[in-house]
Amino acid sequence: MAPSALVLIADGSEEMEAVITIDILRRAEIEVTVAGLNGPQPVTCSRNVKLVPDKSLADVKGREFDALVLPGGLGGAKAFSDSAEVKALLKAYHDNAQKTVAIICASPIALKAANVGQGKRITSHPSVKDQLEGSYEYKEDRVVADGNLITSRGPGSALEFALEIVERLQGKETVQKIVPPMLVHPDIKV
Repeated sequence: MAPSALVLIADGSEEMEAVITIDILRRAEIEVTVAGLNGPQPVTCSRNVKLVPDKSLADVKGREFDALVLPGGLGGAKAFSDSAEVKALLKAYHDNAQKTVAIICASPIALKAANVGQGKRITSHPSVKDQLEGSYEYKEDRVVADGNLITSRGPGSALEFALEIVERLQGKETVQKIVPPMLVHPDIKV
């Protein structure tokens, strides 16, 4: 059975981070469900690109996934931080060592809002760094993995972020299989 990932999107989510991650995970044969925080209607992302979720978050309530993925974008990050459902998911997935929590850009602020992963090594978009320092061991690396938590910096590191999730869920061999046809720059860690 293929591993599965739940990718949440909300108005203001960063479209590159969402689409690149969804695409890479699907190339790796990970079953991806894109859920809209506020329903199944189209979501207007941070640069006015509209994405249509597969389902609403309410539609997947109670369903188990191997990974929970939150793209960034300040509007989306704030929506995730304010959502009791997202905070409960973050806690449940983080507390289960068999699950993966993957968060990029500004969305690590949702970790803090959920009181999840305190003291772990993380990174984020520089614009929210000051909100995370002190509660976490903040790093400037493009992708940081600590236990079952993966964080990343922003749109420019989305490919590396997605490949880290693939490695976690499908193994290094799958990463090495899907990278060559994408013509990934040689400086990207594979």
